[in-house]
Amino acid sequence: MSTGELDLDKQAFLAEYWQRKPLLIRNTAESFASPLPADELAGLALEDDVESRIIAYRDGSWRLQHGPFGAGDFQRDEPWTLLVQAVDHYIPAVAELRRLVDFLPGWRVDDVMVSYAVDGGSVGPHYDNYDVFLLQGEGQRRWRLGQLCDSRSPLLPHDELRILRDFECTREYLLGPGDILYIPPGIAHWGIAEGECTTFSIGFRAPRINDMVSRWADDLLEKLDPELFFRDPDCEVASRAGEIRPQDLERVRAQLRAAVDRDTGSHWFGAMITEPRYEFDADEDELAEARALLATGAGLLQLSPAARVAWQQEPAGIAVFANGQSSLFSDAVLDTLVSLCAQWHLQGEQLSAALAQPDTAQLLDYLLETGGIYVE
Repeated sequence: MSTGELDLDKQAFLAEYWQRKPLLIRNTAESFASPLPADELAGLALEDDVESRIIAYRDGSWRLQHGPFGAGDFQRDEPWTLLVQAVDHYIPAVAELRRLVDFLPGWRVDDVMVSYAVDGGSVGPHYDNYDVFLLQGEGQRRWRLGQLCDSRSPLLPHDELRILRDFECTREYLLGPGDILYIPPGIAHWGIAEGECTTFSIGFRAPRINDMVSRWADDLLEKLDPELFFRDPDCEVASRAGEIRPQDLERVRAQLRAAVDRDTGSHWFGAMITEPRYEFDADEDELAEARALLATGAGLLQLSPAARVAWQQEPAGIAVFANGQSSLFSDAVLDTLVSLCAQWHLQGEQLSAALAQPDTAQLLDYLLETGGIYVE
């Protein structure tokens, strides 16, 4: 297995396993090199702007500590695990791991979390509400899989950790370097390090239905005519004082259905699912420097590792979403946009041709402004 290739029948995987059941994918390459050594991961956890945690187990209880950490925090007697979120934002070699799952919609990928554990280290039995591919880096970790869980599954009392009170092991696998375990949402799992080890968790974004309803409703309300009122021109004589009649409610439901069935567009969804994990603030000086570099012949333009970029084709053109923002462009940008999303960069003649075309030049400027790309 090399980065960007997964030894997998992708159609069969989607039909049989995706969001249905776990799958173990053994490494078929002669050798596998972890893209991030444990000491470099620890170095990231010392930084103020990097999200990190340590979970330890001592005296029958699970303990959580948030970073940033100091060197002394890694000297512990009990089994412990260091978890660093969104490592793909900082380490290009880790970002490359996302190519392993590029047969799935890009907007569904969330980030790559990396964990280091000492012998016996674990985060406890738990379940996630999203899909995850667990790639073993250095060392070995034994994964135990359990029952299907949901919000009714009892948890141990803890303010922040969601550790299952009950765990019913149904199977277990020992993963070595290069092995991958896919786990769909809701499946209980419990990983325990056998010796020191690192694990790369490629997690997927799963928007909550109530959040989507809220965003859709907000978008709908902005576009509904405020002078649109309930009407009942065929009203019947009221026979019982004070009653809300079935036919009144049916008129209400019919008019609500008519209101929500209006085609108000779907830009709210693209903006929602491209919202960045961490807030992006454009630096005006850096933006001006990047624009000047493009104007004078930048050699390389790259998709930012932390950026979320997606698009959808519409009758009016191509709606492009970047870090929670949206803008509409002509169909002329499509080839460049697809190339950028597939290759993660533009350079040489391809970049020169894009800058020479007004529509694609406008697209690249939009992506610069929203933090979707950077130039070198």
